Amino acid sequence: MLYSPGSAGLERVVGVFSELGNEYEEVVFFHDPPSGLRAIVAIHSTALGPALGGTRFYPFDSEEDALVDVLRLARGMTYKAAAGGLDLGGGKAVIIGDPQRDKSEELLRAYGRFIDSLGGRYVTAEDVGTSRPDMDVLRRETRWVTGVSKRLGGSGDPSPVTAYGVFQGLRACVEEALRASSLEGVRVVVQGAGKVGAALIRHLVEAGGVVSVADVDVDAVAHVVAEHGVETVDPAKAHAVECDVFAPCALGAVIRDDTLAELKCRVVAGAANNQLQRPEHAQALQEMGILYAPDFVINAGGLINVADELGGYDRERAMAKVEGIYRTLRDVFRRARLEGITPSRAAERLAEDRIATVGRVRLLWVPPR
Repeated sequence: MLYSPGSAGLERVVGVFSELGNEYEEVVFFHDPPSGLRAIVAIHSTALGPALGGTRFYPFDSEEDALVDVLRLARGMTYKAAAGGLDLGGGKAVIIGDPQRDKSEELLRAYGRFIDSLGGRYVTAEDVGTSRPDMDVLRRETRWVTGVSKRLGGSGDPSPVTAYGVFQGLRACVEEALRASSLEGVRVVVQGAGKVGAALIRHLVEAGGVVSVADVDVDAVAHVVAEHGVETVDPAKAHAVECDVFAPCALGAVIRDDTLAELKCRVVAGAANNQLQRPEHAQALQEMGILYAPDFVINAGGLINVADELGGYDRERAMAKVEGIYRTLRDVFRRARLEGITPSRAAERLAEDRIATVGRVRLLWVPPR
């Protein structure tokens, strides 16, 4: 990023370093005026391996907002990869702009060259505002990209795999909270009928679950109702429907002060990121007797899947790793019980322990020559 000279520019630089603290390994700003590219890559940790995380293309109100977002997301990816048992660190990237207006081949290829200049310390994938075809464009400039088309050796759309991982996690949840050995007859409200939500509904229906769906997109709802015959509920009140499992699979921050009191479920577990508006809501759920599956554990299937591309993609191997989400959540719930903490804190400790022990052996990851 180009900072203005003088005291105002220096204040901005100081502000950036204050925001980083001692937690992040590297934050890189890139500006390519001809293409209009303004991008930030945040590498939170490479203690376990190269930092892998998606590229978010979004019209942030300011560069400062973009920085705050990329730092938050990069840290979350470290925990997701570590808890998922991957030899990967955490990173994230943002491109500042409107993907509908500003995205172009020139911009994406400039961004690909930027990623390549990092020498493999950061590996990217799709996120909000980017897509698999975009990753294919990046691949023309760098090998440090995952989630590319199958014709390029990639794994294709990660959404179905994310849904499969959530389904495996739900098995662990109902065993813990309901003492049920299967999802037969379990009442699940799925909030979000997008690609992940729709695929999750299919798994639940096939397993004998009693499913309801909510989404503001009436066409998406109509599609899953026609395919699976599930019930529908009001999107604004999906969280308040009496059920066994509430599965947020759309926007984050669905568990907040005004929705907590309305919950009528035994389990909160879904594919959405950042389901808790604030960390203390994990404790509130526990005090209400509601089991919460930490989102960065249960929704890690997509990351696990694209990570497999780094070793030459093998779908059978990748799906076997995704099935491990069931065991990971069982370990998280067991640790939470034994230590008298929330599942969220137990999952964080699981990730932190792995980073400390395995990371001590690996030190900082360096790309092969």
